[in-house]
Amino acid sequence: MAGKRLTKQVVDTLQPKASDYVEWCGALPGFGCRVRQTGKKTFVVQYRVGGRNSPVRKVTIGAEGKLTVEEARKEAAKILAKAELGDDVAGERAKQRAEMTVSQLCDEYLVDGCDLKKASTLSSDRGRITRHIKPLLGNRRIGEIKRGDIERFMRDVANGKTAVDEKTGRHGRARVTGGKGTATRTVRLLGGIFSYAVERSYIESNPRLGVKVYPDGKGERFLSTAELQTLGEALREAETIGLPWNFNEERKSKHRPSKEENRREVISPFAVAAIRLMMLTGCRAGEILNLRWSEVDFEHGVLNLPDSKTGAKKVLLGAPALEVLASLARLGDYVIAGAKPDRPRSDIKRPWDRITAHAGLSNLRLHDLRHSYASIGAAAGMGLGTVGKLLGHASPTTTARYSHFADDPLRRASESISETIAAAMNATTKRETNIIEISKKAR
Repeated sequence: MAGKRLTKQVVDTLQPKASDYVEWCGALPGFGCRVRQTGKKTFVVQYRVGGRNSPVRKVTIGAEGKLTVEEARKEAAKILAKAELGDDVAGERAKQRAEMTVSQLCDEYLVDGCDLKKASTLSSDRGRITRHIKPLLGNRRIGEIKRGDIERFMRDVANGKTAVDEKTGRHGRARVTGGKGTATRTVRLLGGIFSYAVERSYIESNPRLGVKVYPDGKGERFLSTAELQTLGEALREAETIGLPWNFNEERKSKHRPSKEENRREVISPFAVAAIRLMMLTGCRAGEILNLRWSEVDFEHGVLNLPDSKTGAKKVLLGAPALEVLASLARLGDYVIAGAKPDRPRSDIKRPWDRITAHAGLSNLRLHDLRHSYASIGAAAGMGLGTVGKLLGHASPTTTARYSHFADDPLRRASESISETIAAAMNATTKRETNIIEISKKAR
């Protein structure tokens, strides 16, 4: 651990790396500054109590910015002096932490244990903590939680014990229903929170270990060619003549529109375009709904997404996707215009439900469009590595779920994914627009 004395100047020059690391002080052995991948810096001290064969203990002193280097050094010196006398500060803190409640642990985890999580994931975590974990386990001491408590918690969430009506805005309401899928995902989060507690020596073992969770309901659905065609027909109908109304048969007929043309609903062209773009690019719903015109590069045929689930990425666009983009009016910053030009559209759940119900595909989720995009690419012999790069997968294991499609010898490996989908949807008719020149440049 020999090196330079830690000073403010040295700490200021420390830059994040591919993994966390500690810059140790050459003047006070055991004192250092830990640098997270995110750039967050924390002062730490490590020591042994009882000789060289005893385990290394580490204590977090505080975050850089809240403490100066010299303040942290003085605290480290005190802890090291106690260790020389046989006092285990880390052990004493662990005993105290074991008395903290699950609610307190969750609060600490959200502040200090989520450095690598994205904002959208953190939002989901906060919701599960607030709606399920704290109401059922919040007042329990973390040192008391056992495997049976986690299993009981999972059953309670699955059975709707945490179900509640929530107010969302001035007039809206949403019902938190629980269920097996929610129970599984919340237990997995709870396991991560207790892993954080183990890493910091608050508890010795994770009570979530050995708990068998329910299948989370995220079955992978892949559209067949016939289903793609059916969905394509429903999309064209939705944006042209409109979808027929779904009448409540119990209502009196006098309340129904008398004219046939008034019995159909035309879906927003932006909602239809969002669905088409998801189908033709494999993008996630949030990536398309938050897409700005400034991120669309027609000349090179790419989307330059500054932020996605796996970070910044480029999305290659085929001619059909470019054609969809070129057909849209520019009403503001966002490609998929919402009610307000300066705000993205929040979701497309209602038009999606209407369109899929009309197409007879009511069990289809928006995310299944991404699965279908990947399965077509794998079946065309493009290689899982190529498909993974197109989708922006951070790990090859994520793409491995499509490996069984790659073994189908009857597929034509030369077809591009977007052209395959567009052909199945019967949506490749060329129009006299400047997209022809644009797509040629992009290829």
